[in-house]
Amino acid sequence: MFEFDLIAKDPDTAARRGCFHTPHGDIETPVFMPVGTAGTVKGLTNAQLEDLGTQIILSNTYHLYLRPGADIIEQAGGIHAFNGWDRPVLTDSGGFQIFSLADTLELDADGVDFTSIVDGSKHRWTPEDNMAIQEQIGADIIMQLDQCAPYPCDKADVAAAVERSAAWARRCKEAHTRSDQALFGIVQGGVHLDLRLESAAAVSELDLPGYGIGGYSVGEDHEVMFETLPDVCAALPDDRPRYLMGVGNPTTLVRAVACGVDMFDCVLPTRTARMGTAFSSKGRMNMRNAKYTDDFRPIDEDCGCPTCREHSRAYIRHLVKSDEMLGGILLSVHNVYFLLDLMRRAREAVEAGSYGAFERDWLASEAADDY
Repeated sequence: MFEFDLIAKDPDTAARRGCFHTPHGDIETPVFMPVGTAGTVKGLTNAQLEDLGTQIILSNTYHLYLRPGADIIEQAGGIHAFNGWDRPVLTDSGGFQIFSLADTLELDADGVDFTSIVDGSKHRWTPEDNMAIQEQIGADIIMQLDQCAPYPCDKADVAAAVERSAAWARRCKEAHTRSDQALFGIVQGGVHLDLRLESAAAVSELDLPGYGIGGYSVGEDHEVMFETLPDVCAALPDDRPRYLMGVGNPTTLVRAVACGVDMFDCVLPTRTARMGTAFSSKGRMNMRNAKYTDDFRPIDEDCGCPTCREHSRAYIRHLVKSDEMLGGILLSVHNVYFLLDLMRRAREAVEAGSYGAFERDWLASEAADDY
């Protein structure tokens, strides 16, 4: 049910073109997954997401568990029935959210105690609890409960997180019972290549349907990530998808595909849209700037999204400056499309055997240094 077909490999880079089969549809890779933390991609309807070419969305176990609750989602028939999205869904375990609230948690080998950000109530998760919750939610792809070490962090603490994450991955696999869900393990290790490789070896031994690469984009410079990412990708099974978690910067996506990454997610396109920022082939555009007051061109003249087809920079600026909610919606449409289309073009380049040139052209573009 969860086969990963490798369709093509680029001759000059480690970029791959694949297809991951799930019960709710095939996922063509490389792919960007818009984030719908609470079961909704902020500001966008399911119909809009489908029209933009969204293949899969990501939701978050931590937030759905706290509100509305896994029991409610299960009663509705699972996440697809609850939110009306009939294409693939991935749920993050919620581990990143728990460990980002370090001042409210208590950790031991068996699990973690944490405080709800919704109402201050106390909760405890073990890997077994987390699997049961994600099974109730019912996403196609679910992630193991892991420990994400902060940045910066002492190497000894990162090593402890790697060991705990590997142990929890084994327990998640043992506890997971639904054959219509793909459980992905997660590689941790911070900025330390030896710990990254140790973690990759440990999760690879579990023979899971896919593997996440976590613990990046937690405060370190992206150049630091690229010091270890190529070796981490090479250490993971060639016949399983590799998912770089929490990354949505266009230039980082292009470079990471060249390293062998297949899947990405991030709140960046919709979060920046709500702040009035547009992605473009020329770089970031702050639509609050006065220079767009009487600029009646589309945001990006090379873009085929509905926003660029139907509206001008001047109109978008007017909406943003007037605090009209439509401004954030139209920019979200544009930004999500921009990343989806970037990955579509990446897939075409890999199939054509020209991804090396695709990456070089992007890095030489006016936009590359602005992201």
